[in-house]
Amino acid sequence: MIKINTFALLLAATSSSQAFTASHTTSASNQIATIELSMKASPDEWVESRRKFISSASSALAAVSIVPILSPFPATASGGATAGKYTTIPIAKRRYYGRVQEAVHEFLLMAPAVIKGDLTDPTVQDFFDVTKTIVIEGKKKDINGVCTKKDGDCKSTDIYDSRYNDMKTSMYLLGNAFRYNQTKAPDNLPTVKAAKAFFKQMNLFERKVLKNPKTNDQEAKVIYAKALDLLDEYLDLVELPPTESGHYDQEFSTLVGETSRIT
Repeated sequence: MIKINTFALLLAATSSSQAFTASHTTSASNQIATIELSMKASPDEWVESRRKFISSASSALAAVSIVPILSPFPATASGGATAGKYTTIPIAKRRYYGRVQEAVHEFLLMAPAVIKGDLTDPTVQDFFDVTKTIVIEGKKKDINGVCTKKDGDCKSTDIYDSRYNDMKTSMYLLGNAFRYNQTKAPDNLPTVKAAKAFFKQMNLFERKVLKNPKTNDQEAKVIYAKALDLLDEYLDLVELPPTESGHYDQEFSTLVGETSRIT
């Protein structure tokens, strides 16, 4: 009798599960009738019936477990920071447009001296001087004008580098943002390739300026002219005006901008 009761409990427990599938529509009354018939059956018939029931119950439970997997609702992505250029490029423009434009401005200031072949001119020397350009402004350490440091030193410390070094950094970072997926290596991007081609020429020019600057360097003029052409290619790729547009006659703020528009 204990076996019959156990069989009845199993059948009752799975009757609700069977309701989830189209092939199992037996009513509760039919289930009870099945139990009563099984109680009157011979031992061999009961064992065979129990086997059929277990097989049927296993199939029903398996079907119920598959239902969530076969859900008709498709998976969706949130589309975060890697969703495409509409998130990365505007942010990069705000961060690096000012620095790149100011670097182009100072690069063009060298032109009159370079045409003369004079690499000793201050505009040329300052462009490569690592002590001339503030790349990171020091932060104030006082609170409302009152120094709270134990050592009494609340002076801000600026970080200096050459305009050319900052130009290389900002051009590379800006160029790296002009991508349409996250799988392409930075060095394979057209913008980064253009930036590196410009750096290659300017590194030759920098070597001449720092190691042995001359007042009539004709080779430097050729290098500068090639670099100028490569710079225009880069500016076009990052959606900035060409060098001959007159746009770079002004100075630019190198702070992070509030918008991605050209100023």
